[in-house]
Parts: sequence; C-alpha cells; structure tokens
Amino acid sequence: MQASISKDAGKAVVKLAGRFDFNTHREFRSAYEPLVADADVQAVVVDFSGVDYLDSSALGMLLMLRDKLGGVGKEVALTGVRGNVKQVLDIANFGKLFPIS
Repeated sequence: MQASISKDAGKAVVKLAGRFDFNTHREFRSAYEPLVADADVQAVVVDFSGVDYLDSSALGMLLMLRDKLGGVGKEVALTGVRGNVKQVLDIANFGKLFPIS
C-alpha cells in the first residue's frame, strides 16, 4: 500500500493505494501520526479510491485513527469507498462510526 497526504484549508486527505492489510500498519500509522499533532488540520479524510482490498486489521487501524483524532477534537471521514471495500465496511457497520461517501 502507498499513502500520500495533501492538505488544504484545515483538511488533510490521506490517499491510499493498493492492499490495506496487516502488513501496512506501520506505513498507515506513519502517514496519519503527524496529522494528530498538526494544529492546522481540523479534519482528516481517508481516500479509498485506490484501495482494492482491506482486511480486519485495516478495520482496527481505522478505529485507532478515529480514537486518536477524536481525542484531539478532529473529525475523520472515509471517501472513495467502492466494491469489495464498501462491502466489508458495510458488513462491519462502519457507516455508524464514520461519514462514508
């Protein structure tokens, strides 16, 4: 998986590409950790448009991201969700935890 960050007007977008699974936890954490302490960032959007697979450990990583950002008063949303990724998030009821588009 590859992760790239872009920032604009208080919002950071974490764009993911490839497989989002246990083997990518370090890369994912490295991508979002600077955003937790960044005072200019008020909201984080995780862009899944380039992700073709995610597993249960990826769901856990998203929950950890939500907890860390929520702890400092920042919002997190998911976007670009489609296909198998959407199906997994729907089954896990993540629509109740995150705004998803």
